[in-house]
Amino acid sequence: MLGAICFGSHANAYNALLCLPVTTLLWCLLVFGASIVQDRNLSEYDPSSSSSSKNVSCSHPLCKSRSSCKSLKDPCPYIADYSTEDTSSSGYLVDDILHLASFSKHAPQSSVQSSVIIGCGRKQTGSYLDGAAPDGVMGLGLGDVSVPSLLAKAGLIQNSFSICFDENDSGSVFFGDQGPATQQSTSFLPIGEKYDAYFVGVESYCIGNSCLTQSGFQALVDSGASFTFLPTEIYAEVVMKFDKLVSSRRISLQGNSWKYCYNASSEEMLKVPDMRLIFSKNQSFVVRNHIFSFPENEVGDHACFSYFTLEYNFTGILILQK
Repeated sequence: MLGAICFGSHANAYNALLCLPVTTLLWCLLVFGASIVQDRNLSEYDPSSSSSSKNVSCSHPLCKSRSSCKSLKDPCPYIADYSTEDTSSSGYLVDDILHLASFSKHAPQSSVQSSVIIGCGRKQTGSYLDGAAPDGVMGLGLGDVSVPSLLAKAGLIQNSFSICFDENDSGSVFFGDQGPATQQSTSFLPIGEKYDAYFVGVESYCIGNSCLTQSGFQALVDSGASFTFLPTEIYAEVVMKFDKLVSSRRISLQGNSWKYCYNASSEEMLKVPDMRLIFSKNQSFVVRNHIFSFPENEVGDHACFSYFTLEYNFTGILILQK
């Protein structure tokens, strides 16, 4: 199992992970001015300063934008568009060495090196200009150029990974980790004929001791989303049931996007009902952190149900788990 120590406020299960420069940096140009990392000394990845860096040419089998190339000898271009409004990154691909630490119960810790493909950003738009992902994003998806796929193809790991967070938003990513034998699981679903993202099928949504009727949907597991988004019909049922089970007094907070907020101490909010997603074969997943508590110096003992309804045409759910 290979591990990389990371930090940051979020990590995408399929396209983003904030990582320290000891592993790799995926932007060639940093986005400056991000307040979330002003206490950290970030380094800028420069391919020309790396003796192991080399361009991925348009003739490379993993170059997907060959139609945009004038010559097969040109660097392979890329463009990544994100669901966040007007947010994108574009540039070219380079190949470089990723340095990792290897962990095993049966052997001492050692270092491992592997070739990976990096998107070297030359133009960022949207939230990247406001400080999002100041030291880069790491591809963790199902595609051929994602880091887990490349490590697995090199024979270094099983094609799997896990992301673990602590209470301070720090954490680790472990490549090749398959979890404990006792964990529950469910299969990914294709969208069309492709497995482009981490979609799963949810059969029902449960609150407390009861499950909502007709609450099945497809879910996109995306730990890069800051909050959970539910389909409109499911959201309406969930918040109605949740509000009935919470004993705290409901309030309205100005300037707040959440509609279900409560005046409650931390002890009272511990009494909020449990929530579970039920998958096929009666496999279940406990939804944690569905309450957002405000710092005491902001609005006092207030907390909000941190779910939103989807405002665009998507019959699924985005899940963040820390």
